[in-house]
Amino acid sequence: MSRAALLVLADGRFPAGGHAHSGGAEAAVKAGRITGAASLEDFCRGRLHTAGLVSASLAAAAAIGVDPVSLDSAADARTPSPALRAVARRLGRQLMRAARATWPSAELDALAREFPKGAHQPVVLGLAARAAGLGPDDAAYCSVYEAVSGPATATVRLLSLDPFDATGALARLAPELDLVAGQATDAARRVLADGVDALPAASAPLLEISAEAHAAWPVRLFAS
Repeated sequence: MSRAALLVLADGRFPAGGHAHSGGAEAAVKAGRITGAASLEDFCRGRLHTAGLVSASLAAAAAIGVDPVSLDSAADARTPSPALRAVARRLGRQLMRAARATWPSAELDALAREFPKGAHQPVVLGLAARAAGLGPDDAAYCSVYEAVSGPATATVRLLSLDPFDATGALARLAPELDLVAGQATDAARRVLADGVDALPAASAPLLEISAEAHAAWPVRLFAS
């Protein structure tokens, strides 16, 4: 296992396409739910404990060796919004390209053949972590960090927010990132005994509704 591989996978400059997505922040800014550092922190906290937990659990389960096809179906069932399902698959397709080029893997190749238009991003993330020699806890940490860092980075651009304030908000969330990553890894291990129904299904209805509205905007800065 290489901790350096985790840094590569979690690096915002890894060409996985996440820079084009706001994680719901663009719609939240327009609706007035994010207006500064404090409300950004609240938004990220809510996202972390709902969609972030679900994604991290899927990633950890894929990294631990759970069948990725069944995990992809579980991801579909936990993503009511068609817009967010489409986004997850687009991001999964881009991450798959980057991961296969970086850590060639028969498991990644098989998943790419199964889902030529893209598997759900957290499932691909978990297999990428596995191909890099990382464990389920690493995959979970990478996923929960993505869940909050994407909206934080987007808000800096959307509101011209001071990057120091955005980074401070992320730092204050660190203990909760630890908590959610641990919950996700525990859930992934339960899947080995109890099947994919053991995965969390924490809902975030406002994120889902906002995603549908955002997808219909004629002009937007971010793809989602």
